[in-house]
Amino acid sequence: MAPANPTTARQTLARASNVANMVWKRAAILAAPEVARATHHALARRDLSVNSTQGVTLGVIAAYVVAIAILWNVPYLRNILWPFKMLTVAFHEFGHAITACCTGGRVVSITLDPNEGGATLMKGGVQAITLPAGYLGSSLIGGLLIFCGFNINASKIASMVLGLFLGVMSALYSAWDICDDLIMRKVNSSDASVFAQRYGGSSRCWGLIWVFISLCFMAIAIVAGIAAFPQSFSEQESDSQKFLPT
Repeated sequence: MAPANPTTARQTLARASNVANMVWKRAAILAAPEVARATHHALARRDLSVNSTQGVTLGVIAAYVVAIAILWNVPYLRNILWPFKMLTVAFHEFGHAITACCTGGRVVSITLDPNEGGATLMKGGVQAITLPAGYLGSSLIGGLLIFCGFNINASKIASMVLGLFLGVMSALYSAWDICDDLIMRKVNSSDASVFAQRYGGSSRCWGLIWVFISLCFMAIAIVAGIAAFPQSFSEQESDSQKFLPT
């Protein structure tokens, strides 16, 4: 038997490889519509209709909004919120501090005052970013806590109630605090007034803009929670047994 020609063998392998590539590409083209339809079907099922479980969570959020609004404005009852307010003030100051560090600045000190709130002394940084970052950072953290409150795996039952409470309060902290600072004029200086002095406009205008953005964070968190966690309580409980079982 004559030995096989190496050149012919290589050509045969090359042709086989080309045929395989053509078959693979053809299969991919034919399968693409099916994949697209399956993806579209999966996305279509992820609607924003509120089920009974999500309705309960939304009810708790609404109850917290009302309760915090009442406690915030009643002279003696507002002391109940003091520990939680200090935590949200810490979130507020953390927003200033982290953006200062991210924009090339340096944090000199952070002070939490039980009467006036907090203060972050910074050097350097981009003040157009660091000044509103307190209110917006607090609201963003609150929105994330609200989002986690829609699912047991994201926030176990024991922490879900506290997470929602702190989330609602943090998300709306800027709204109530701006009202205190700018509308009620309880203090002479605020982030919004300093921002207005440096970049123009009125402190009330900037304050209202930040309130609107804060409310958008809260709304986005609620919508994302509804879209991401459509399971019922029983389904969530079953899933939660696989993750940090309680």
